[in-house]
Amino acid sequence: MAGNSQRRGATRKTGSKKGQTVGSGGQRRRGLEGRGATPKAVDREYHPAHKKAKAAAKVAGRRTHRKSEDGGPEHVVGRNPVVECLRAEVPATALYVMGTIDADERVKEAVQTAGDRGISILEVSRAELDRMSPNGLHQGLALQVPEYQYAHPDDLMADARASAQAPLLVALDNITDPRNLGAVIRSVAAFGGHGVVIPQRRSAGMTAVAWRTSAGAAARLPVATAPNLNRTLVDWAKTGAQIVGLDAGGDVSLDEYDGTGPVVIVVGSEGKGLSRLVRENCDSILSIPIASSVESLNASVAAGVVLAEFARQRRIG
Repeated sequence: MAGNSQRRGATRKTGSKKGQTVGSGGQRRRGLEGRGATPKAVDREYHPAHKKAKAAAKVAGRRTHRKSEDGGPEHVVGRNPVVECLRAEVPATALYVMGTIDADERVKEAVQTAGDRGISILEVSRAELDRMSPNGLHQGLALQVPEYQYAHPDDLMADARASAQAPLLVALDNITDPRNLGAVIRSVAAFGGHGVVIPQRRSAGMTAVAWRTSAGAAARLPVATAPNLNRTLVDWAKTGAQIVGLDAGGDVSLDEYDGTGPVVIVVGSEGKGLSRLVRENCDSILSIPIASSVESLNASVAAGVVLAEFARQRRIG
């Protein structure tokens, strides 16, 4: 009724639910919604699983090179590894140098060598180098090495047969250390061998470490990969090559073996030796006479000894 607005209690009080008022903007409703799946244990910073994974990654990150997941180029990081690769003439495609690097003799040598060889020199930030080296131990330098181009086993044998010398090849079985691979390549090149074949799986590959250990020999000697090493050895045996496995308990001594004909030397790992099927596909198992106080030789050393003896026989034969 008119005039009642002046009556006590007739006016609307501030904060009444009637009419337009300031709301929460949906914050209370959203606060009741689910927060999604619980993060994995390794993703929770204070969970023991996260700390364990972080420690494992730190140990794994001590490697001096990192291969990309898609099998593309890898990056050698650290001043000494980069300089060693450049000295060994590893076929690099780019040298990454941090813009704020403290240049010492190694950095100067790396830049000078890369420039002389026509390798691209790129100035990058620390963040970019950190992405190439998860462990952060790049020391301001990284070298990009392209993916190695392997030969085919059939081509390897065909080229060896077409050469002036009888084929002399080395097959590696269960060799997982790239330094052993690089050392074998160096020995094969030094003693007139024609190439090396490795299994496609469960074997060391031609990484920068193998390149560096070969001291540049990998640039002159072909390396092939075999999808099935046993099948490759059988195929090579059909061409007239003798398949000779190395083992301390072999049935033939190196002193008695004639290595002047077509030979494929099969080298097993230092721990496991030759695998069963590979051993069965060998025509002979060769042993190296050594002092009784020495249990066995490193795989690359054993290969070098046999290659040196066969090279001697071929020189005087």
